[in-house]
Amino acid sequence: MATRTDAPTRREQILKEAARLFAERGFHGVGVDEIGAAVGISGPGLYRHFPGKDAMLAELLVGISGQLLTGARRRRAEADGDPAEAVLDSLIEGHIDFAIDDRSLITLHDRELDRLRDSDRKLVRQLQRQYVELWVEVLRAVYPDLAEPAARSAVHSVFGLLNSTPHLGRPGALPGRATTAELLHRMARGAFEAAAAS
Repeated sequence: MATRTDAPTRREQILKEAARLFAERGFHGVGVDEIGAAVGISGPGLYRHFPGKDAMLAELLVGISGQLLTGARRRRAEADGDPAEAVLDSLIEGHIDFAIDDRSLITLHDRELDRLRDSDRKLVRQLQRQYVELWVEVLRAVYPDLAEPAARSAVHSVFGLLNSTPHLGRPGALPGRATTAELLHRMARGAFEAAAAS
């Protein structure tokens, strides 16, 4: 989701490879040595960056939830004064970027969230609730007649739609990033339109 162009730090490289490996083989199916080998350091060398796999998983799942919320807040602030529809489109674009570019994190969240310590899992849920409520607020600005519970259901449904990207096949099998993003955007707007019309 990051837009920075500088080289990733070693810590970021470790997290990226850990996310990929955890998503492919499951949290318990991956050893520290394998993560280390994927970034070119010894398994024990990882302990200079993380106390263990649990810490990597927590940073990945808490981190992406925080990034999504921070990004949504930034997009809403940058669109200050724009029509609510433009803000909604910007939120959709941001989530599509995540859904296409961070597919392994979606898989990881679906499969491994319950492996987090209670405190980390509660933090993930808290960040996610704030993210949903921001969307609900923007959606109801676009569709004022849409009741809050229906808006919340619509937001969760659209997240389900957008977060289905790991099931679309290998990245190379998709029709192309721009085409996929455009399709997902149209589908998300269509889902919101349908919710508002019901």
